[in-house]
Amino acid sequence: MIVWITKYALTQGILKAEAEVSSISERMISIEGGRFLECFHKPHWHTTEEDALAQAEEMRRKKIASLKKSLDKIEKMKIKISDFGSSG
Repeated sequence: MIVWITKYALTQGILKAEAEVSSISERMISIEGGRFLECFHKPHWHTTEEDALAQAEEMRRKKIASLKKSLDKIEKMKIKISDFGSSG
């Protein structure tokens, strides 16, 4: 079956592949990737392009929120000078 993999959506984009549902769990798929067999669990794969795009958009939204939070923390940071070896 054709699946869309979103695990690496923010770095490589959505990957389209031919996969098989695992005999271990129907929430897991396996893909022959050259020398290796790769496995992906839900929610990192989808049976429709629309679902994959929605998941990737949610991942993007969460990453932006996380980066904004990190940026806010760094902007509020006060740099101080301490003696080497002190813990504070």
